[in-house]
Amino acid sequence: MKNLTLLAGRQWPAEQGHSSILAAATQVNIIENGRCQRCGAFVSAKLPNGKLYCRACIGIGRAVEGNVLVRYLGHAEFPKQKNGGLTWSGHLTSQQEKISAGLVTNFLEKKNSLVHAVTGAGKTEMLFQLIAECMKNGQRACIATPRIDVVNELYPRFKAAFSEIKIGKYHGREFKEPDLDQLTICTTHQLLKFYQAFDLLVIDEVDSFPYVGDPQLHFGAKNAVKTSGVRVYLTATPTADLLEEVKQKKLRLLKLNRRFHGGLLPVPKEKFFLRPFLQKERLHSKLLSEIIKAVESGHPLLLFVPRIEQIPVYLAALRKEHRLQKAQVAGVYAADKQRLEKVAAFREQRLQILVTTTILERGVTFPHVWVIVVAADDAIYTTASLVQIAGRVGRAQHDPTGLVVYCYHQYTKNIKLAVRQIREMNR
Repeated sequence: MKNLTLLAGRQWPAEQGHSSILAAATQVNIIENGRCQRCGAFVSAKLPNGKLYCRACIGIGRAVEGNVLVRYLGHAEFPKQKNGGLTWSGHLTSQQEKISAGLVTNFLEKKNSLVHAVTGAGKTEMLFQLIAECMKNGQRACIATPRIDVVNELYPRFKAAFSEIKIGKYHGREFKEPDLDQLTICTTHQLLKFYQAFDLLVIDEVDSFPYVGDPQLHFGAKNAVKTSGVRVYLTATPTADLLEEVKQKKLRLLKLNRRFHGGLLPVPKEKFFLRPFLQKERLHSKLLSEIIKAVESGHPLLLFVPRIEQIPVYLAALRKEHRLQKAQVAGVYAADKQRLEKVAAFREQRLQILVTTTILERGVTFPHVWVIVVAADDAIYTTASLVQIAGRVGRAQHDPTGLVVYCYHQYTKNIKLAVRQIREMNR
């Protein structure tokens, strides 16, 4: 690599290359005292030669006992711009403006923030002034999120809003050489490749899998921020540990109970089923009725199922139904090689029904979408995920309502709490 400054704020195992920079970089044993210095995991797995290696972060290159982790803390300089490179000409509502101003104040005062805002509140737009404040001082920022789909959705929006800023996009499905981007948009896994790089780190959908409950990803996020840096967490469904940090005054809470268009959250319709949702490749008549209602209304439909192996079964049943013969249907899941293409086709309404797992429960916006959750009583659906799924509906200003259906055999605590939480936010 000719320009070594491109690696500023990054860390990597020495055997991955860039040997010309070693003399100018900090080097530590990648496994020290039985702990991986890249992800913080305690290491017990051994290679055939007896050396320890870290299984927790093996997806971004193997960390082996005796090898060196290189950290290049070279200074990254960016031009100072009066308006922070913000070229967005839109306007915030008065409620959004309060959150935006609070984020800027907290950043200037070096205080970490938790933004608790309902789905569809316009969290992305509320970040613009905060990012601009960081950019105009010649500082460096990162927006990280657990899901690839969310990265792909955020990137073009920030690219349009900050057309004068160099923005990098990084995730595991799309290889990109390291670059010195003033604004980085990436998955939370990618944060393991950074060390004290950012003055500002925003983690969107902080309660989402796989970030939530993963100590390695939390370790990586902490390491990616400078010691003088500021963190911002965004969520519609904050976890107990974040709320505890608010109580302890480690985080400043900024709360918004209304969507950007002022509309209410759609309250889910609860539908009890005595017989199976699908039997002998035929959909239950009540379920089929709801699906047909969505398709005939002209609304694209997200049909959530609990398991990947159920997707082809439901697709086959949908394609057999005479009244759905003209509907274009597809299924998608996390490891689907055509995942990005299918999501794009659904967004462009080239697909009328998309059968999906919880991979699309949050962080993505589809115009006019309606939602049906099959087996909402399945253990895979937490209260937070049910709230997030319902939040896909009614996000457009000119279409602020819509259908959300929870189908179940047993009325669970999670269904009850999800509906209660939505009603409370509406109040």
